[in-house]
Amino acid sequence: MRLRILFLLFIAFASAAQAAQPLATAPVQYREVAQSYSADGVVEAARQSTVSAQISGRVKDILFDVGDTVKKGQVILRIDEREAAQAVAGSQAQVLQAQAAMQNAKSNYERSRQLFAQKFISQAALDKAQADYKMALAQAAASEAGAEQSALARGYTAVTAPFGGVVGARLVEVGEMVTVGKPLMSGFDPAQMRVIVDVPQYKLAEIGAYPQAIVELVSLNRQIKPVSVEVLPTADARTHSTQARVNLSANEAGVYPGMFVRVHFITVGKASKLLVPASAVVRRSEVVAVYVVDDKGAARLRQVRLGEAAGQNEIEVLAGLNPGEKVALDPVKAGMEKR
Repeated sequence: MRLRILFLLFIAFASAAQAAQPLATAPVQYREVAQSYSADGVVEAARQSTVSAQISGRVKDILFDVGDTVKKGQVILRIDEREAAQAVAGSQAQVLQAQAAMQNAKSNYERSRQLFAQKFISQAALDKAQADYKMALAQAAASEAGAEQSALARGYTAVTAPFGGVVGARLVEVGEMVTVGKPLMSGFDPAQMRVIVDVPQYKLAEIGAYPQAIVELVSLNRQIKPVSVEVLPTADARTHSTQARVNLSANEAGVYPGMFVRVHFITVGKASKLLVPASAVVRRSEVVAVYVVDDKGAARLRQVRLGEAAGQNEIEVLAGLNPGEKVALDPVKAGMEKR
């Protein structure tokens, strides 16, 4: 009984101590910010590739799967090499045969030269011996080239990673028969990411020759500043838009290919906007709201309508708040303490 009373007193003291700490707030106010144009984009890897089979055969081993990290030159998949090994053995036998025929033709040509010098054979016989020798030399060279090609094809049974990165997709299974050109695995380098976004042609003049932008990670409720922005000098004839590549910093955390983002291009001129910190925004299903803190410290959840991101981790409020009101910076804590 005494332990229960002590426990209840501890809970009461802890709640009182927590309640005694005021909520961290930020004022809702108008500020002049640079005007921007927002467009939806998709993250892609600047370096990505799909590895295909260079010989036909049956998949023997798959050493990596989706999500695994591989290094440049590591073997990621093996194709049964028995057929390739037999081809190499056959090519080497043909080389030996061609070399023997070449040595025989060479000896015959040397004898013919001696006999011709002694006037025992005609010029035509000497010319034929010389032609046979040159043909044997060509056949020996062709056999050696075929042997080198067979040895090279045998090396294709071990499929290696062209660069270090992450496996994005595995397109075959063990035991599956593959042919030349069959895609086997695809991967990407997570250290080099960029955002691809289509910009209407009429907005290019506002963006300028050297555009600046802010990338909003919608799912993470975070904004990042890219390294550079490139506008390609081509346009899509169907949509009348131009593609822009927004290059991100190396090894940007939480960014992966196919991720949806929103790019805010900073345009010419400034505008006065009602802003709140992006961390104060609460998203619950389709409801977007903030916790408004009154003069007594009480927090009330209020639905708002937001505009575009602006400034450093701030977002525009179109409706629901008035200038001078205060919003809680920690909506989770405000939700626990509201009354």
